[in-house]
Amino acid sequence: MRKSKVPHVTTLSQRETDRIGAPVEVRRHPAARRLTLRVSRTRRAVIVTLPVQCGIEEAGSFLTRNLDWVRERLDSLPAPIPFRDGMLIPLRGVAHRVVMPGEIPRRRVVRRIESHPFHELHAPGDMASAVKRLELWFSKEARTDLEDRVGWHARRLGVKPNRLTIRDQTSRWGSCSTTGALSFSWRLVLAPPAILDYVAAHEVAHLREMNHGPRFWALVRQTCPDMDDAKNWLRIYGMDLHRYGVEAEN
Repeated sequence: MRKSKVPHVTTLSQRETDRIGAPVEVRRHPAARRLTLRVSRTRRAVIVTLPVQCGIEEAGSFLTRNLDWVRERLDSLPAPIPFRDGMLIPLRGVAHRVVMPGEIPRRRVVRRIESHPFHELHAPGDMASAVKRLELWFSKEARTDLEDRVGWHARRLGVKPNRLTIRDQTSRWGSCSTTGALSFSWRLVLAPPAILDYVAAHEVAHLREMNHGPRFWALVRQTCPDMDDAKNWLRIYGMDLHRYGVEAEN
């Protein structure tokens, strides 16, 4: 197997980060022929890619020359929605209100309470603890749903994944390794169930076809006939899911 070209990643100084107003990541990539610049919508970070022979100083100069463009792109991003008392966040496509009462009860777990006009998610403890509990709770909810749907699709296709991992990945909603390990973003549980179901079907199909050719898409459609609607939903609304739980820059 041919060895892939992997970029070397570093970061600029805190001074540069403060000047830009966002995290700055520098990647030296063997395949890069020139300096390039992009803004990650999901991570709200600035990414500079440069050839291996370029120095870090060149990355800083390149950023300075394009500072107006970077700030314009950052300003155009939708505002983040951090975990806070009173915020609204979707769970399986239904808006829920977060309640952070501040007390530390005996059972320090997030509780879902049906209410009107919004169902509520009660996260106990101080702000930092409540935020952490919410992140863990959403991840557990995502795992429950994904284990169910992955199992269903796997049985339909006669395959079996080796492992299922839940992460806060930003570059893709799910992935399948050559060893049969599946990985998913916890943010899928924020979307309507049909969206999570499609991503589960997509990654399970990779256990049979590690590509995106016609046979692969036929497998996805076999277990998820409404996949086109789900793909369109992710294209239109998917980026919004990455806004939740992200702290705003000061």
